[in-house]
Amino acid sequence: MTAAVFGLGLIGGSFALALKDHGLADEVIGVDSSAENARSALELGLVDRTAIHDEAVAGSDLIVLATPVDVTPVLATRILNRVRHGQTVMDMGSIKEELCEVIEQHPARGRFVATHPMWGTEFSGPAAARHGAFTGRTTVICDRELCDADALATVENIYARIGSPVIYMSAAEQDLHTAYVSHISHITSFALALTVLEKEREEERIFDLAGGGFESTVRLAKSSPETWLPIFTGNKYNVLDVLREHIHQLQILRRLLERDDREGLRAAMQKANTIKRILP
Repeated sequence: MTAAVFGLGLIGGSFALALKDHGLADEVIGVDSSAENARSALELGLVDRTAIHDEAVAGSDLIVLATPVDVTPVLATRILNRVRHGQTVMDMGSIKEELCEVIEQHPARGRFVATHPMWGTEFSGPAAARHGAFTGRTTVICDRELCDADALATVENIYARIGSPVIYMSAAEQDLHTAYVSHISHITSFALALTVLEKEREEERIFDLAGGGFESTVRLAKSSPETWLPIFTGNKYNVLDVLREHIHQLQILRRLLERDDREGLRAAMQKANTIKRILP
């Protein structure tokens, strides 16, 4: 199988490595709008060669879109305009509803499989790509009933081979649940970083005093704005919904602290501890 990976950053680069590491592709072609990223991906061995858009589509059995989410709907349409029978197109973006709405009526819609592997780090670019990135990490496949059986089976087999369990949701469900388990973590991490930077003007003191708790909580604030701006705006209403609830919970904790309500604070923290049932 020949695979073309569009977008050679953290996710696309790691997926290219997974395809090579597990013997799933005889050749991996890289495509990126940044000539520097394409060159770096080639030098790092993430891909076997690079190509321009149409050449990569024509010469591939599997086409993987790991591009920013605001770019993917137009790119997906352009690629579906050119796919032939037997080719499979998949994406790896964090939000799905807009994408799936854009391509819903396309004659080649069945060749497209919308996926979201639940993995990432705060780093970006080809150098951030990792071996074994998706192993043990759940992948969401959206709207599987709209996929051709062979295209769906191709993608399911790939995730099975790289050790990523698959679950199924509608695109709307995926965007809602991802807002709660992923997007809120990033936006609150950005907010915490801004809070500390505003209150602690002496950067040296931040470095000296930062402990493991702060470091792990604020780690996501190092994530690329170019990645997260289109995710936040593209999933705006779900992010606003969870953000309202998060602010509400912060206000409850603030009022408990203002009133020196030790028992109320203890009860709130004990309730929060039950997250261990979900994240042991």
